[in-house]
Amino acid sequence: MHTDNLDTMHRERLAKPERGKMRVHKISNVNKALDFIASKGVKLVSIGAEEIVDGNAKMTLGMIWTIILRFAIQDISVEETSAKEGLLLWCQRKTAPYKNVNIQNFHISWKDGLGFCALIHRHRPELIDYGKLRKDDPMTNLNTAFDVAEKYLDIPKMLDAEDIVGTARPDEKAIMTYVSSFYHAFSGAQKAETAANRICKVLAVNQENEQLMEDYEKLASDLLEWIRRTIPWLENRVPENTMQAMQQKLEDFRDYRRLHKPPKVQEKCQLEINFNTLQTKLRLSNRPAFMPSEGKMVSDISNAWGSLEGAEKGYEEWLLNEIRRLERLDHLAEKFRQKATIHEAWTEGKEEMLQQRDYETASLSDIKALLKKHEAFESDLAAHQDRVEQIAAIAQELNELEYYDSPSVNARCQRICDQWDSLGVLTHKRSEALQRTEKLLETIDQLYLEFAKRAAPFNNWMEGAMEDLQDTFIVHTIEEIQGLSTAHEQFKATLPEADKERQAILGIHNEIAKIVQTYHVNMAGTNPYTTINPQEINAKWDKVRQLVPQRDQALIEEHARQQNNERLRRQFGNQANVIGPWIQTKMEEIGRISIEMHGTLEDQLTHLRQYEKSIVNYKPKIDQLEGDHQLIQEALIFDNKHTNYTMEHIRVGWEQLLTTIARTINEIENQVLTRDAKGISQDQMNEFRASFNHFDRDHSGKLGAEEFKACLISLGYDAQGEAEFARIMSIVDPNRLGVVTFQAFIDFMSRETADTDTADQVMASFKVLAGDKNYILADELRRELPPDQAEYCIARMTPYTGPGAVPGALDYMSFSTALYGESDL
Repeated sequence: MHTDNLDTMHRERLAKPERGKMRVHKISNVNKALDFIASKGVKLVSIGAEEIVDGNAKMTLGMIWTIILRFAIQDISVEETSAKEGLLLWCQRKTAPYKNVNIQNFHISWKDGLGFCALIHRHRPELIDYGKLRKDDPMTNLNTAFDVAEKYLDIPKMLDAEDIVGTARPDEKAIMTYVSSFYHAFSGAQKAETAANRICKVLAVNQENEQLMEDYEKLASDLLEWIRRTIPWLENRVPENTMQAMQQKLEDFRDYRRLHKPPKVQEKCQLEINFNTLQTKLRLSNRPAFMPSEGKMVSDISNAWGSLEGAEKGYEEWLLNEIRRLERLDHLAEKFRQKATIHEAWTEGKEEMLQQRDYETASLSDIKALLKKHEAFESDLAAHQDRVEQIAAIAQELNELEYYDSPSVNARCQRICDQWDSLGVLTHKRSEALQRTEKLLETIDQLYLEFAKRAAPFNNWMEGAMEDLQDTFIVHTIEEIQGLSTAHEQFKATLPEADKERQAILGIHNEIAKIVQTYHVNMAGTNPYTTINPQEINAKWDKVRQLVPQRDQALIEEHARQQNNERLRRQFGNQANVIGPWIQTKMEEIGRISIEMHGTLEDQLTHLRQYEKSIVNYKPKIDQLEGDHQLIQEALIFDNKHTNYTMEHIRVGWEQLLTTIARTINEIENQVLTRDAKGISQDQMNEFRASFNHFDRDHSGKLGAEEFKACLISLGYDAQGEAEFARIMSIVDPNRLGVVTFQAFIDFMSRETADTDTADQVMASFKVLAGDKNYILADELRRELPPDQAEYCIARMTPYTGPGAVPGALDYMSFSTALYGESDL
């Protein structure tokens, strides 16, 4: 027994050094592990290698939790929170859409198992039918979540459903460790989703911009085509031959101004607004500026519109002048026909009469009669000289005014002149023959001679009076018609004296008849000295008396028409004198609004839109003025002393007013886009506007180079030398006009600190979707992007030919640079 004890003690003494040696190695190994953990930033407080080697369960579990916290949880960060808070916030956000799930901690909030199922369903909805889960069946919920996580997500089954359900407060660290496994499992999908969202955003902007460009090209093409078709029509100055045709042309032109042109003015304004909005969106999205097709720039459209305005400017004036010319021509042609008809009627038979040789067999008394008759004829011929000269003068004027029927007028005038010359020659020959015979004959009855001498001029006076009373007239003012009325009244005042002359002439004829009756003189029955007889004189006198009241009525009607014209002039002038200054005032007020700072940009935009509405509501007054103007045109009123405004002035002013308010609203809208896109505060915007207005001393809305430089300095921006300032000027004034607009100024100030998408960012996003490869496959694009945007990329990406290329590989790098104008798509 004793011997056995001695043996046992001997063996223990021999084994004790051996066990001590192994413990040293264990402690050394554990220290190496602790040193590595410490090198990763993990602080181990009161935990030594000896406690772990000696099996201190509390210390060992604490160290394990510290390792889990450092390598599985500590790297989790959501919105700059701590690891635990970040993980809890992530769980709350992912489970927010699910009913009966309310994650507030890492213990009792997870007992029913719905939280684990919701996390899985949120990221992999095909793995769990969440709608069939019940809150009152936690065991089924927990086992479902643990089994699915282990089978499909490679998350080990760290927890036991019975322990969680059977414990009043499950272990927080255990649940936190298990939940962190879900976070790491799904974080890769979150990065892919973020990358896909960024690409979708960039492609959506690019697609929208391309659609805007196509819309601009079509609208510009349509407008230019309309201008191209319209200008030749306005430049056509081929006159018509009739008043009706020219008035139809004038009516067509009015329809053009009233119906066809206003929509095109609106299209032109809308085109400029769309162009400015597109350029603003391209700047805000960091894309290159839009360059329309050749010949479709805004400046090209403005030049074409200027050509249209130039062609239109003289067209209406030419139409009115042509109408006046045709009216004048019709009047002259009618006057020519009347005078020619009277003259031809007078000359009818005169050549045959002058060619008679009746004096050869006539008695002395007959010769005397023939001689006196010829003298009376010469007097009558001289009286008609003026009419012939008037006929020639009218024909000449018709030729100068390019009367369309000038050949027939010239032919008729030539026949009259040739006949007049022939009458002159024949009259001279007959006069010489009668004078040779006169010495052989006695003087015939002086009474016949006196009758002939007095009847001829009186007859000529009556013919002239009838011609004047039937003469048409053209007047344009009340003063002119009053002048005609005064002349007519003066003519009527001469009628009593003319009647006395008529009675005196008829008295001579009565005396002749009395002498013939008294002395029984055998007469041929006609006055040998003249063809005029008392019946003709009385008939013409009755005709004159009949024409006088007709002339009175015509003058009264014309006077009433001129009074109505004067009323139209005053009506138009009163309205134009109100509308013209109103338009000018509104233009000045819009100018002030665009440079003043009252409230936010939204307040200014609301104010301008209300202002625009009040201007549009003024349109009925413009339409009313247009109606009055048309009445004036239809009445052929060509001047108006009651106003200096013409309808053209009002139209141009109105169109400029509508265009100005639309452009001003567009500028404010672009400022709002810039502010929102660049994150500029209202105070910053007000500061920029105040500085800009301070140096915009001429209130033109633009700054010169030196003014712009001073403005930058006032805002604390250092241009850093002439070269840097020249670079800035090339940005804000790319067309080198020497001026800087407020929009360009805002774009520059906001661009300096703006955080916008870049080609590198888009390239990095594609690399995430491609799994870190330098190329991407079509299937990857279709899996990560919406269908339309995936196909958009596939259609535009070039094949990848770099290292490691596989069939179907696409080059997303060149595509990304092309989106920002650094290369071609």
